Amino acid sequence: MSVADSLLAYSFAALLLTLTPGLDTALILRTATVEGGKKAFQAALGIDTGCFIWGAAVAFGLGALLAASAERPSELAYDLLKWCGAAYLCWLGIQLILKPRGHFVHQDRAAAPASNWFLKGMMGNVLNPKMGIFYVSFLPQFIPAGHSPIVWTFLLVAIHVAIGTLWSLTLILTSRSAARLLKTPLFIRWMDRATGGLFMLFAAKLAFSHR
Repeated sequence: MSVADSLLAYSFAALLLTLTPGLDTALILRTATVEGGKKAFQAALGIDTGCFIWGAAVAFGLGALLAASAERPSELAYDLLKWCGAAYLCWLGIQLILKPRGHFVHQDRAAAPASNWFLKGMMGNVLNPKMGIFYVSFLPQFIPAGHSPIVWTFLLVAIHVAIGTLWSLTLILTSRSAARLLKTPLFIRWMDRATGGLFMLFAAKLAFSHR
């Protein structure tokens, strides 16, 4: 896969994942509806910062792992990462396809008026270990052979953040109509199954990939 193909495939996957309703979407919608657009945007920036924090942890950890594996003919570390990542993506895909959600989990956090919404968004993301696990399992397959895993991990995270920020702005500007659509059971089930199918495809791609 060429560099352009990798970026295109990843951008499409990141877009679909961003559109799938989750806790970050719930936080943005709730904040925009109850607290106003300004605080919702602060929460969105906090979520973006959390993504970069996870991206940094994954980038340097992944870079060290691949550098160590390159010194061994068996490339055991890389193979272990690849198969664990494929298994995790496959498990997520099966769960989403077989057990799609029928409702949108909207956490109504009765926060005090003085809440720091940037910090709330950032900590909600940083304290979610699934984000780190997802980055570790999902990003390596989009890093072209011979390129720096650290640079490419930050690039891929930046693309994810850019798409997420545009989506957050859309939610803030259309919070009422967006909330009605995202709470529709049919839409939620369709998005979960589509995302599950995407996970299964990328799990297979990762499992059969070579360095």
